[in-house]
Amino acid sequence: MPRLTLKRQLLIACLLMLLIPWAGLQFVLELDQALRHQASEQLVSQARRISASLQAPVASIQPLPGQHTRTFYAEQLHRPIYLDGYGDDWPSWSEDSDSAYPTAGANKPVQWRAAVDKHYLYLLVRVQQAPGAYFNPGAPAQPHAHLRLFTTKQDQLQTRLIRTPAPGPIVAQFDDTPGPNRASAEPPSQDRNDVLQPDEEPAPVRNDFQTTGVWQATGEGYQIELRSPRPALNSPTGFEIWHPDARGGYSILGNAGFDAEERLPHLMFPVPILRQSLQPLLASGQRAILLDSHGWVLADTSTPAAETADFDTLGPWEIVEQIGLNGLRSLLRRFQPEPVNLPGEAAQYPQGSLPSSTHAQTIVRHAGSESALIYQQTVKQPNGSPVTLVLEQSLGDILALSGDTLGRVIVRSATFVVLLMLIVLGYASWLSWRITRLQRAVADTFDADGRLQRRLPASNAGDELGELSRQFSQLVDNLQGYTDYLESFARRLSHELKTPVAVVRSSLENLRHDIPGLENSPYITRAHQATDRLSQILQGMSEAARLEKSFDQVERETFDLADVLAQATAAYQSLDPDHLIRYAGPDRDCKIQGSPELVVQLLDKLVDNARDFTPQGELIEVRLKPKGNRLLMQVFNAGAPLPEHLTSEIFSPFVSLREGSQDGHLGQGLQIVRLIADYHGATVSARNQDFPAGVVFLVNFPLADSASSDGT
Repeated sequence: MPRLTLKRQLLIACLLMLLIPWAGLQFVLELDQALRHQASEQLVSQARRISASLQAPVASIQPLPGQHTRTFYAEQLHRPIYLDGYGDDWPSWSEDSDSAYPTAGANKPVQWRAAVDKHYLYLLVRVQQAPGAYFNPGAPAQPHAHLRLFTTKQDQLQTRLIRTPAPGPIVAQFDDTPGPNRASAEPPSQDRNDVLQPDEEPAPVRNDFQTTGVWQATGEGYQIELRSPRPALNSPTGFEIWHPDARGGYSILGNAGFDAEERLPHLMFPVPILRQSLQPLLASGQRAILLDSHGWVLADTSTPAAETADFDTLGPWEIVEQIGLNGLRSLLRRFQPEPVNLPGEAAQYPQGSLPSSTHAQTIVRHAGSESALIYQQTVKQPNGSPVTLVLEQSLGDILALSGDTLGRVIVRSATFVVLLMLIVLGYASWLSWRITRLQRAVADTFDADGRLQRRLPASNAGDELGELSRQFSQLVDNLQGYTDYLESFARRLSHELKTPVAVVRSSLENLRHDIPGLENSPYITRAHQATDRLSQILQGMSEAARLEKSFDQVERETFDLADVLAQATAAYQSLDPDHLIRYAGPDRDCKIQGSPELVVQLLDKLVDNARDFTPQGELIEVRLKPKGNRLLMQVFNAGAPLPEHLTSEIFSPFVSLREGSQDGHLGQGLQIVRLIADYHGATVSARNQDFPAGVVFLVNFPLADSASSDGT
C-alpha cells in the first residue's frame, strides 16, 4: 500500500472541496430539466395560438394541392442567379452530388432543380446523354434535342420550346400547336415515347423574349439553366426533354413529375405571405416551418437566438468565465436526451422524417445549429389538404437561462477551488521539500555504520519546522559530544589507571621480597594475576587510540593480499593445533593498496576472535574471492550464531559476547578491525551461515587500480 504522504493527504482534502461545484452542477441539471419541461408546455400553447392566427393566411391560398399526386417544387431564392449553364451559384449546389437534383422520370437520365424569386421561375436541368443533334434554324423540322416547358396562365396551357443551334444562349419560342391539355384529367391521344413522326408538319412557333438561359455541354451530356416568368402558385407546371431517335422522329427522354395519367404537376414554392405572417409570432431562438400534405415547405422562418459574448470586448477574467460557461453548457448537453438529426434547410420533409409527438419533449438538431425542442400542430384548412406547423425552440436560450446566473456562481466557485487547490498543493510541496531537506541533512550526518560524521546545520526559520531543525541540530551536537567522550574514555581511563596498576604491582613485588614466607602465598599469586589481567585490559583500551594515530605515519604500498593471507593462515595453524585453520582462495594476482602489516593485524583480530568462539577441533577458514573491482575476504568459524540484533553493533567499542572467564574483555578487537578496514577503503560486516553452521566476518577491499582511481 503506497505511503500516504502529506502532499497526498492535502490532495484528498482539496478534492473533497470539489463537492461544492458538483452540488451546484446537480442543481443546474435539475433546473435545466425543469426549464425544458416548462419550455415544452409553453411551446405547445404557442403552437396552438400560431395555428389559429395562420388560418386566414393559409385559407387565402386556394386551393392547396392536397388532392394532387405530383408536385413541382421550387425553392425560394434569397439572391439572384447568374445564368451561365453551370449552376454553381444555386443554393446547396454540388457538382459531384446527384442528391440535389430530383430525377425526371423513373430510370431516366434527366435531373433537375427549380427555384423562384419574386418574378421568375429558374430551372436547372442536367441531362446525362448526348443531344444527338442541335436545332438547325435553316431546317426547323429536322429532329433535334430540346426542352419543352409547360406553364399555365389564366387556366391556359403554354408550351415553350427551349433549344439552341450550339452550346451557348438558348432560343425560347412558344409552341402553339394544339394538343392535349396537360392540366386536365384527359389522357393524351398519342404515344408519348414516339410523339412526332418524320412526315408530320412542324408546329407554328413565336419567339418568347422573356425566357432566357444558357445551354452548356458536359462530359456526359449537357446542362440547361434558364429563367422564365413565374407561374402562379399551385398552377400546373412541368417540362419534358425531347431527343431525336433512330427512326428520324422524337422520343421523350425524361419529364418532371407527370403522374400516371400524364397530368402536369402543380407548382409549389415558399409563400412570402405565410413567412411574413409567421415572423412576428416567434420568440427569440424559435423556428417555424409550414408543410403541405406531402411535406413540401410552404414557409420557413426563424428568429435569432441570444447573442453570444464577443471575446474582443471581454477582459481576461471575463474570458476565463466565458470559457467556463461554454464548458458548463457542453456538459449540460451531454445530460440531455439524444437529439434526432435533421437537415439544415430542406425543401421537403417526407412523411415520417420528423418525429411525431403529442408533446414538446422531443429534441431535434438541424445540421450546423443548436438542439431544439419540436412540436407539430395541424393548421385547420377547410378548402384543401391540411397544413402542418412545425414549431421549434432552441435549447441555447434555455441553457443560457439555466446556466448563466448559477453557472457563473459554479464557474467562479470551481475556479476558486482550483486556485485554492493549486495554492495548497504548492504550499504542501514547499513543506514536503523542507521536510525532505531536513531528512536528508539528518541522514547525511551519520555514516553507514551509524557513526556521526558531520554537524547538522541549524535552520533560521521561525516556524515549527525551523524549531524542529534546531532541536535536531542540538540533539546531534549532544550525540557528537557523547560519542567523543566515549571514544576518548578508553584512552583517558588507560592513562589514569597505568600509574595505580604499576604501584600495585611494584608493591606486591616488594612484599614478596621483604616479608619471608609470602612468596608462595595464594593471595599474592591471585593479586599478581589480577594486575596482569588489568594491564592487558589497559593495553587493549589504548591500542585503538595508538592505531588511529599511527595511520598518518604508515606508508601505503601495493601488495598481493592472497599471498599475505596464505602465509598468515599457515602460521596460525602451526601455533594452534587445537583448531583446523586453513586458507581458501587464489594464490596470487589479488593486488590491493595499503599496509600489509595492518592487514595482518586485522586478520589477527578476526582469527583470534574466531578461536574464542570455535569449539576444539572445528574449522576456521580464511576465504578470498574476487568480485568485480573488489576483493571479498571472509573469515568463517564454526560455532554458535550471532544474535541478529548485534550483527551491526559488534564492531563498536565495549561490545563483547564473551562470557565466563573472559568477563574482562572490553570488545576492542573488532573495533580495531573496523578502523583498519576504513583505512584501506574497505567495509566490514558479519552474518550467520546456515551450512556449514557458523559465523562469517566479511571485509570488502577495493582492488589497487580501483583504489587509485578513487583517490584513496
